[in-house]
This record gives sequence, C-alpha cells and structure tokens, in this order.
Amino acid sequence: MKQISTIQIGKNGVSDNLIETIKVHFKHYQNIKVVFLKNFGRDKNKIKKQAEEIINILGNNYTYRIIGFIMIIKKWRKPMRQ
Repeated sequence: MKQISTIQIGKNGVSDNLIETIKVHFKHYQNIKVVFLKNFGRDKNKIKKQAEEIINILGNNYTYRIIGFIMIIKKWRKPMRQ
C-alpha cells in the first residue's frame, strides 16, 4: 500500500464528487494530502472550516492536520474517540 496521494481543491470547494474521490483514494493509500489552491482562498479560517466539514462527512475513522494551505488526512483502523 502506498503512503500518500494528493488531491487539489480549487474555487469549487468541497463537493460530493470530491468526497467520493477521497474515499476511492483511501482504498489504495494510507494518507491523503489535500492542497487548497490560491483560487480557493487564502483565509485560514475558511480552510479550517472546510477541513472540519470533510472530516465530519468521512466519519470517525479519520483525523486531519493542517500545515499552511495543506491538509493531511489519515485513516485509522478503529474509530477515534471523541
């Protein structure tokens, strides 16, 4: 299993198609790097809200970390405790 895959988010933001793409990538990769492009915006709060929205849709088996304008999503075998 490969380590990491990269997905880019542009001006369209988070869509159902993006979520399905992330789910498909997790079948082959352990981690996914989501890059927020310049046309998405450079507002850190907006990026954090979008990251939380993505994680809420994906479920409890996922955690994330934001580094600059990049979000790293990791899938765990067991659900994370709240």
